[in-house]
Amino acid sequence: MDINKEITEKLSPLERKIVPYLNLTFEELKQKSKLDETSLLRALKFLETKKILNLSTKKLRIVALGTNGIYYKKTHLPERNLLTLIENHKAISLGEAKKLSKLSDNEFKVSLGVLKSKAIIELKNGKIILLASKEEIAKKTLEEQLLESLPLEESQLRPEQQLALNNLKKRKEIIEIQEKNVIFFELTELGKKIAGKEIVSDSIEEVTPEIIKSWKRGKKFRRYELQSEVPKIYGGKKHFVSRSIEKGKRIWLDLGFKEMRSTYTQTSFWNFDALFTAQDHPVRELQDTFYIKSVEGKLPDKKLIEKVKQSHETGVNGSKGWKYSWSKEDSKRVVLRTHTTCLSAKTLASIDKTKLPAKFFSIGKCFRNETLDWSHGFEFNQTEGIVIDKKANFRHLLGYLEEFAKKMGFKKIKIRPSYFPYTEPSVEGAVWHEEKKQWIEVFGAGIFRPEVTEPLLGEPLPVLAWGPGFDRLMMLVYEIKDFRQIYENDLKDLRNKKAII
Repeated sequence: MDINKEITEKLSPLERKIVPYLNLTFEELKQKSKLDETSLLRALKFLETKKILNLSTKKLRIVALGTNGIYYKKTHLPERNLLTLIENHKAISLGEAKKLSKLSDNEFKVSLGVLKSKAIIELKNGKIILLASKEEIAKKTLEEQLLESLPLEESQLRPEQQLALNNLKKRKEIIEIQEKNVIFFELTELGKKIAGKEIVSDSIEEVTPEIIKSWKRGKKFRRYELQSEVPKIYGGKKHFVSRSIEKGKRIWLDLGFKEMRSTYTQTSFWNFDALFTAQDHPVRELQDTFYIKSVEGKLPDKKLIEKVKQSHETGVNGSKGWKYSWSKEDSKRVVLRTHTTCLSAKTLASIDKTKLPAKFFSIGKCFRNETLDWSHGFEFNQTEGIVIDKKANFRHLLGYLEEFAKKMGFKKIKIRPSYFPYTEPSVEGAVWHEEKKQWIEVFGAGIFRPEVTEPLLGEPLPVLAWGPGFDRLMMLVYEIKDFRQIYENDLKDLRNKKAII
């Protein structure tokens, strides 16, 4: 069989519609075929599968009119309006020119500067003196010529157009540079043989009841192209952050933990004081913590307040405390919680000790006044866990951390000594980031100090505690390179995110 005939018998209605115009550019093809861009791209992709053409995409920088540029194209650049005014008056004072031109202060100053730089005017004794001839005035400036010719591809600008572009870039919203993906296609040898031809087909595209009823011998079905890609179908699914949080909660629930919940705003008492963080600790400064202005929080009962105060000032259970005068007023300041550990403090203060041992967890948002970069954010999710058990020890703590990391899919884990005001001993946990070839810190952990447990529980019971940065774990699970991408909500990216089951 003739290969051209075999190919044409495979062409779908969309493909047959554009074959006569394949000798044109993409934009011309779109105009002639009257197809929308999605349908046109699909047809070109089908033809590429049949080796009729090769598709490619090139990113171009397009010089286009900005908001002011569109306006000036209709009403002329400010310097042209000022020049017309000066031409009619020959010599005019600055004050009168400003008044008659009706230009803003900025436009007037810029216009004077532009006209002076082109040697069209000079300023003398508070007056504007016209220097250019009528022929020079009538001639359009490079900037005016550029505005009339836009949009243009930046790489195709002539030297004089590039000079005009650089001048206009200095001014507000006259020019904007747009990045645009432009589609190109190149015909193969096979494509050149069929391009420009009208291809008519009476082949049957699909079977319908009507076709079956009126079936005639000799009718043919269009040849199926089994190599063609079918359109992708994206099923509905939850946002990957929501799915990850659900998975994290399921891990803790399966390990026998109960969930802790509370509000995003907390008093400094629960966020810092109950956790034995000194009131002059740097973490309480504005550059680290978001405070809520003009709001005073409500403190718990006096007995607990006195115990926390004693813990800070003179210590408990043999410790010496921080040796300063603890302020009740400071503890009333309301903050956006900087960690979910404040929920652990609240839970310990309200727990029924007859129901020990007990295990609790939380996963929720925290807020810190951090500089935004690839691994930090001012809003992030943290997962918290505590185990209250008289028999609990450091080995149990490491076991919980390793088990959680393993269930989240991380095999390479490193634990190292660290320091936190409310735990002793304290550790940091990191997991290996294969692409960046470095360890990424994801959690801090330790055993609560007696200065925390004595006031909250009434006795220094062992309490294992940890707080992994949950968003950093998500970055690794979903191979996200930049923390900021978690909350960009790019629809194309979300569609391609794998579903965790």
